[in-house]
Amino acid sequence: MKRFALAAVAAFALAVPAFAGDQYIDETGFAVSGYDVVAYRSLTPNAVGTPQPLAVPGSSEYTAEYNGATFAFASAENRDLFKSNPAHYAPQYDGHCAYGVSRGGKVPANPHLWRIVDDKLYLNITKNVVTFWEEDIPGNINLAEDNWVGIEANDASGNTIPNFTSPAPSKG
Repeated sequence: MKRFALAAVAAFALAVPAFAGDQYIDETGFAVSGYDVVAYRSLTPNAVGTPQPLAVPGSSEYTAEYNGATFAFASAENRDLFKSNPAHYAPQYDGHCAYGVSRGGKVPANPHLWRIVDDKLYLNITKNVVTFWEEDIPGNINLAEDNWVGIEANDASGNTIPNFTSPAPSKG
């Protein structure tokens, strides 16, 4: 019986994502600058080396709480999908720049500079950084995964994302 209990605890511990702090929140007050994280799954991704489609704005009418932040959604359906499995839809590294994490730091991320890899959402900070990220996506993910657990829970929230402006989510 003890063996079963230990196996269950180990399985649960491995299934829980590692958090180095709360979700990144900019001056909009929303995670991912108020863009709908579920909607990324319905966008048709472009090839590596080309810009992705623009993120879909969320609405303050449809929100959900997760990892210390409010996420906004374009529809009640997307909000409900998120609530059913928030870890699946939330961006990796608490919404910080994936390339920045691969280099050992926490910096903001631009919701329009995204890519889904192995069914996980990754965000980056600038177009130039996306170029570096895409030179070796698997290698950068491996570096980021190794770095993430050791990055202090310092908070980059509130920092302005370079070359990005976002209105707060619409009022419905």
